[in-house]
Amino acid sequence: MSLKDDISGKAKEVTGKVTGDQELEAKGKAQQLAGDVKDKIAEAKDDIGDAVNKGLDTVRDGLNDKDEEKKR
Repeated sequence: MSLKDDISGKAKEVTGKVTGDQELEAKGKAQQLAGDVKDKIAEAKDDIGDAVNKGLDTVRDGLNDKDEEKKR
């Protein structure tokens, strides 16, 4: 979880619970959830980048193999 969203969201949630402010409590929970979503998006972005790079490496290897066959 995004540390900033986690800490800030938890503080809002606890403050809301202590003061009986349900809206603030809900905002805190939402902020924590937003941090989770940001982390998942970052992970997905990294996974997609890794997959694209792996695919490019495979294509490059295939092209290099064809070049070597032509030289023979």
